[in-house]
Amino acid sequence: MTPRLHPFTGLTLAVCAAVVTTAAASWPLSVAVAVAAVVLAARHGIAGRVLTAGAVILTPLCLSLLVLHGLFFPEGQTVLAQWGPARVTAEGLGFALELGTRTTACVLVLLLFSFTVSVPDLVSALAGRRIPPQFGFVLASTLTLLPAVAGRLDRIRQAQESRGMVVGRGLLSRLGTLRLQMVPLVLALIDDAGSRAQALDARGFGGPGPRTSYRQVADPAAQRLTRAAALVFAAAAVAGRIVASWPAGVAS
Repeated sequence: MTPRLHPFTGLTLAVCAAVVTTAAASWPLSVAVAVAAVVLAARHGIAGRVLTAGAVILTPLCLSLLVLHGLFFPEGQTVLAQWGPARVTAEGLGFALELGTRTTACVLVLLLFSFTVSVPDLVSALAGRRIPPQFGFVLASTLTLLPAVAGRLDRIRQAQESRGMVVGRGLLSRLGTLRLQMVPLVLALIDDAGSRAQALDARGFGGPGPRTSYRQVADPAAQRLTRAAALVFAAAAVAGRIVASWPAGVAS
């Protein structure tokens, strides 16, 4: 039987994938990482939840990137269309594509981790490594909130549609309805976070003093080696990016 993935292994792989994708700054690599995250989510049976939560996060962000860099990119030279001060340039669209795919890949891999990790195992692993309980408190609260995003958004949409909200076919109509759904979603998540924080604090989760864990999480040597290799690879990617962007005159 294949040993279960240690929470630190999943976290390390997700963070290193995001770091390497950011350092590479290559949209084909970003697309490949995003597709890999979706495939892994499908294998775990959570592709729909990951994609829904990703759409909630990424849709307004990618639209803002498209407007900001696609229409107002000062370094753009190849003008495809122009309306007054707004210019659609090939360079601006390329930059928006690169930044958007990179952000999408990072968000999807982190969502994949948050939907697949066992929060009790993560808390026990943090306690076993003597990591300050405040850090585990914040991380556990965040991870327990993320899986509820998709279901809560669907309930908000159904409630607004029952009150007469109509989603039109145009882009402006969809953006308007998206804004109407995002505001109550964010407010509800903030309220949920406060309630969970109070409940965990009342149970002594953030209290000082020695802590005893009754849950043991196996950490095979192969997974420890995998984490070390992933960290080395991510550090090499960052170092390579820094060297590649170093001015030639300074390097000489």
